[in-house]
Amino acid sequence: MANAELIKNIILQMAQEIEGNKEYLTGLDAAIGDNDHGINMNKGFKNAVIKINGLGSQSISEIIKAAGMAMISHVGGSAGPLYGTLFLKAAGAAKDKDEIGLLDFTQMLREGIDGVKARGKSERHEKTMLDVLIPALEALEESAVAGGSAKQAFEKALAAAEEGVLYTKTIVATKGRASYLGERSLGHIDPGAMSSCLLIKAIYDLL
Repeated sequence: MANAELIKNIILQMAQEIEGNKEYLTGLDAAIGDNDHGINMNKGFKNAVIKINGLGSQSISEIIKAAGMAMISHVGGSAGPLYGTLFLKAAGAAKDKDEIGLLDFTQMLREGIDGVKARGKSERHEKTMLDVLIPALEALEESAVAGGSAKQAFEKALAAAEEGVLYTKTIVATKGRASYLGERSLGHIDPGAMSSCLLIKAIYDLL
């Protein structure tokens, strides 16, 4: 079971993971985007940490909501609204919960993904963050049903996420700035898919 303190530590771990990979993410974005994904994501998470540390009462929902608001306010391009929506919808699903288990987390992630789909008018197989988040969710749900530990569940989720990242190299982008490149987007990893994978890695590393 995860309490508010663990959720806060997860956000801090995510911030460290993004900061450590900001140049790599920006390099991926240079090939098919605006050349700023890593910079923007790092800025967003730095501000998320500031917001969370400044909270008076820190419930699970409030911590995740603060991270979502920071994403919307400080991450440029489409990533800000999409990641912001992901966190805000997850926060809504965690409302009034003092602790969350694996089943709770899968529900939070599912609602977050549904929000991303609606906000981005996107689906899986379009070379976006959904090509990582959806396989990761499926792996978590399978583990939750099977009764595995959280660590085992996120190990499988991370493996699915990493496969999803590599999958984005094999398809043409149909959403966002990368879609302007058409066939030239083939062979390139989607930056949003990679940043989503890094967030899942952060949870696994903390566990």
